[in-house]
Amino acid sequence: MDQEFLITRQPPPSQHEQHEEHYTPQDHDHLLQHRYPAEHGVGGATSSPSDDHQRRITLIPLVFLIYFEVAGGPYGAEQAVRAVGPLFTLLGFLVFPFAWGVPESLVTAELASAFPGNGGGVLWADRAFGLLTGSLLGTWKYLSIVVNIAAYPALVADYLGGSVAPAVADPGRARTGTVIGMTLLLSLLNYAGMSVVGWGAVALGVVSLAPFVLMTAMAVPMLRPRRWAAQVDGAKDWRMFFNTLFWNLNYWDSASTMAGEVERPERTFPRALAVAVVLIAVSYLLPLMAATGATDASPDAWENGYLADAAGIIGGPWLKYWTAAGAVISSVGMFEAQMSSGAFQLLGMADLGLLPALFARRAARTGTPWVAIAASTAVTVAVSFLGFDDVVATANFLYSLGTLLEFAAFLWLRARHPALKRPYRVPLPLPALVAMCAVPSAFLAYVCAVAGSRVFAVAAGLTALGVGWHGVMRVCRAKKLLRFKSAVAADYTDGS
Repeated sequence: MDQEFLITRQPPPSQHEQHEEHYTPQDHDHLLQHRYPAEHGVGGATSSPSDDHQRRITLIPLVFLIYFEVAGGPYGAEQAVRAVGPLFTLLGFLVFPFAWGVPESLVTAELASAFPGNGGGVLWADRAFGLLTGSLLGTWKYLSIVVNIAAYPALVADYLGGSVAPAVADPGRARTGTVIGMTLLLSLLNYAGMSVVGWGAVALGVVSLAPFVLMTAMAVPMLRPRRWAAQVDGAKDWRMFFNTLFWNLNYWDSASTMAGEVERPERTFPRALAVAVVLIAVSYLLPLMAATGATDASPDAWENGYLADAAGIIGGPWLKYWTAAGAVISSVGMFEAQMSSGAFQLLGMADLGLLPALFARRAARTGTPWVAIAASTAVTVAVSFLGFDDVVATANFLYSLGTLLEFAAFLWLRARHPALKRPYRVPLPLPALVAMCAVPSAFLAYVCAVAGSRVFAVAAGLTALGVGWHGVMRVCRAKKLLRFKSAVAADYTDGS
């Protein structure tokens, strides 16, 4: 490839129309050394953290990491039934994984294979629009991940409170201790390394899906299709429905932040995403059909934790307790997968020089970004006690902003850099790609529009914080107040 094309501001397209731009893992490894002249640096280490570490994630672990990034099973989908009733919930979980998940998966597959380094969308937005845009996207995506993570210990407390530990169901010391204790414990597990986290996700996925397989099979003789038409009392809560649907089926791109850890990402990512789309759609639709069609509960009874009650009605107490335990297991998987994504997001930003080099530090034995994990744990604990609805809406809003920017970067790179080497390429022309991105983009715009004034205020504050942070990092680099990697030295000193 033309190395200088990658690592400097691009010359006019006519100068290299006959050359493919090819961003390889080695390019990411040497980005810090070559993208900008060394004399603009501040004495930071120039070796990439990828120089000495092994890519540990293979196809099957990546499938289940994506599964837990996006879904983790139908836990948490109860609010959708409560908001609009069974019929619209089933239609939503039938259509949405494909109308939303497939376009985002295709975008992720193409860009993760073209830019197979840690950082995901930060690399894409930086390549398309520059450092400030990459930094802002990193802020939105990272905060949406850690805010999302904060919901899982609370969700576990809901399930435990409804089955085996009633004391943790209501606000108080027991619930506070459970949420904080789980957050700290699960964060510690993330230090074991990506190989352990990846294969652990496979084991957790099999165990947490097993009770739903049994429940679905046992529910078949009990199904009454008329129950799927049950109506809610009063007006339907479409805002809660779409927020719940979106929260349960987003983050298809999150695993891309770990692309630098994936073995042969140009082949593994497209295959893993294709398998994950089908697995996730089935894991929601069939259990929800079983639980709504085999029980007589009204939509008002569908609170967080009701799926365990439905399993008890269908299969008996043993299946209820297994399903409740599966909620804990699933939440562990989702927490671990998303904590990894958030940590590698910070590591990738540090590799690019957008964060201090401290965030790129890895544990010597496991290769885990231990400083980034510790920072993510602290942020997660800090937001753990927001209301569940606020957590969902805030995470959705920030994620929507970041994903809209990713779609824009995808289309911009296709239009302006068609010669960029893409080991996987979505087989559509640019106008069709615009149409493909338009449908999920319209939904993202809707999610932002109905977020509410409180979420607007929080998101605006966090966005301002992100812009301010980028400015602070520029000052720190220019004045050599902190140690950075050398990747963005020229951009900072040139004022771009």
